[in-house]
This record gives sequence, structure tokens and C-alpha cells, in this order.
Amino acid sequence: MTFNGTAEPLSPVEALPDILMRIVSELHDVAYLIERIEPQLLEIGGADILNAPSSMKVMQGIDLAVQKTRGLAEFLDTITGEIPQNWAVDVATALSLVKLAEMQKALGGTTRHGHSQPLSKAAGDFDLF
Repeated sequence: MTFNGTAEPLSPVEALPDILMRIVSELHDVAYLIERIEPQLLEIGGADILNAPSSMKVMQGIDLAVQKTRGLAEFLDTITGEIPQNWAVDVATALSLVKLAEMQKALGGTTRHGHSQPLSKAAGDFDLF
């Protein structure tokens, strides 16, 4: 008997705590990136930006987004410590839904150090892709 088909590759099954800790890292990264918006808005709009009620609501919304993102990260970090290391999940489908390549690498276990956004670029610098 001959088998002419190809074997299906194994799904990437990983320990749930490891995956959750990568999500925690991404959430801290998101909080940091959001937090960087506020000083930029103040620089662009000047101190008068704080006098406009609509602008103040935007600034408060930025603060709330940072707090919520960090809160979710801390929540996941805390419950991850209670999850047995032998709990495993298949992340293939979930990873296929993530559209940002850098985030896909980070969540998929590919090592990435630092923040996803470069911090050393001067204003006006940009990458064409």
C-alpha cells in the first residue's frame, strides 16, 4: 500500500502560562505606547489644550486607556501564576488572526526585545513600506 498524501504539520501546542505572559508583555507595550501620546499632544497643542473641555476629555481618555491596559496586564499576570504549566493550547488559529507581524512574532514565541515602536527616531522620521 502506498501513501501519496503529505502529512499535516503539527499544530503549535504551547503551555498556556507562557502564552499569557507574552500577552502581558504586549499589553505593557501597548500601555507604554498610548502613554507616549499625551506629551506629544501637549507639545503640539501647548498648555492651552488643557483649557478646552473636549481636549481634557481626550487626555482623560488616554489616561484611562493606559490604566485599563496596565490593569488587564496585571490581572493576567496574577492569574497566570495559578495556572498549571502543563495546561497547553493550540495557538495556530489565534495567531493567524493577528495581522501585525511583530505582534504575531511576540505572541508566537519568537523572541523580541524592547518595544514594538522605535524610541530613538527623531520627529519627522518614518519608514516607508
